[in-house]
Amino acid sequence: MKMEKLKVLSTDEIELIHSASMELLSTVGIKIDAPDVRELLQEKGAINNDNTKFVKFPENFIEEQIKKVPSSFKLHGPDGSFNFEVNTHDTIFATIGTPIKIYDPEKKSGIRKSLLDDTIKQIRVVDSLKNIVCSHVDVWPGDIQFTTIHARCIYEWAKNTKKPYGLGVYGKLASTDMMNMVSIVVGGNDELINRPRLVGFFNPTSPLHLPQIMTNGLQIFAKYKQPTIIAPEALAGSSAPVTLAGLLAQTNAEILGGVILAQIINPGAPIFYGTVSHITDMRSGNSAIGSIETGLITAGIAQLARFYNIPSRGPGLVTDSKCFDLQNGFERFQTLLLAAQAGINYITCAGTYEATLVEALELLVIDDELAGMVKRAIEGITVNEDTIGLETIKKVATNEKPGATFLAEKHTRKHMKQELYMPIHKLINRNRRSTWRKKGSKDIIASAREKVEEILRDYNPPELSQDIDSELQEYIKKVEERTINDYMKAEGMTSGSVSLPGTDISIKET
Repeated sequence: MKMEKLKVLSTDEIELIHSASMELLSTVGIKIDAPDVRELLQEKGAINNDNTKFVKFPENFIEEQIKKVPSSFKLHGPDGSFNFEVNTHDTIFATIGTPIKIYDPEKKSGIRKSLLDDTIKQIRVVDSLKNIVCSHVDVWPGDIQFTTIHARCIYEWAKNTKKPYGLGVYGKLASTDMMNMVSIVVGGNDELINRPRLVGFFNPTSPLHLPQIMTNGLQIFAKYKQPTIIAPEALAGSSAPVTLAGLLAQTNAEILGGVILAQIINPGAPIFYGTVSHITDMRSGNSAIGSIETGLITAGIAQLARFYNIPSRGPGLVTDSKCFDLQNGFERFQTLLLAAQAGINYITCAGTYEATLVEALELLVIDDELAGMVKRAIEGITVNEDTIGLETIKKVATNEKPGATFLAEKHTRKHMKQELYMPIHKLINRNRRSTWRKKGSKDIIASAREKVEEILRDYNPPELSQDIDSELQEYIKKVEERTINDYMKAEGMTSGSVSLPGTDISIKET
């Protein structure tokens, strides 16, 4: 049978968390900065009549919107040849769009600022992997003007992969650029809407706040029906209650606030019920994404997502380690395994370390291997007369030849590929020490580096027609002509600065 899903909440506990979230949404509400969004929600039945930015939601109104969320949807690559389904029962693996630095062993610190060339390499490596099905703007190119990153990354995505892509829903103007450029690639808006290519990231600000730049972007992603992850990054003990139950109640309200907005904008807009929430380390005050509690929070989110019948997204392969040590290994694997055991449908963060702020291409291929191992684990053990192989056991056990084994048996040949996980990248060394030494005594990072070099050396990018290429480059030129003030004006933000969730980047009026 398949491995049973890990459950950290009973049915009564889920109902209690749900009830607490309903009370928060109906009595406190969600703080929404954008006046047009508050007005839209009030027109549709929400409550905003006390001269504050908080919008309140009656419980029956919430339930009506939740019912509109699809329980499954498909994502496609640029040319449509590659696709996969996201649903409420399968588990798939992807990356995450937060790293601003990249591993570089030639640097004294071991890391450096990431560049556009690193972004391209990352897209190409993910394209070659078996188990990691989607990449995002995982490597923020520090050598590109910030206001053009979204356009340049869409261009490189179209040129370098057959898989879908993910980006933050950072505002109305940038999100519109993304839709326009992808429509150029795929042949029109209808094709993009009917066969989505992009994953959006929407991060509510805890506690109970939907920031304007994110709600502006969500409106565009929902309009074009591009699946969007609604994922608070609440920290137990600082931006959420220190108790995990309290954090789940609060972030459930935040997620549902984003779900409601998406469905009001466009009923049936696909959504991931998500999380990147973890804890505050009470000794240092820092976040601790590699903690065991991250896995418990993620498991709780998986159960709540199933309660609402919405596909879930959660972190795995995350670590607070700053190097490739034992901490890096056990934190990334335990967060991955707990997320998979709990039944998270879309597990992200492959290729990252140091709280997802640093990317390592070497880790991408290692994580692809780990994802394969975990997929095998959750398949469990198939028990029937054929797999028990009773006659084969009798035959080998009664064989009078010395040293008789099961290696040459038909039963072994029939079942070995399905029953035993065989490392696809050959990074996991199972040789004797003498053989390992003859082959250079390499650790797994060195072997992974060789694999990355092989992938990049042999990579043949998809073909992009000259007409599409030229049209995309013309669009990029228009984007490059804009200033920060153009973006601030388009987003309805005429003063101050805006921090982008999930990054250490902020944009300021000049």
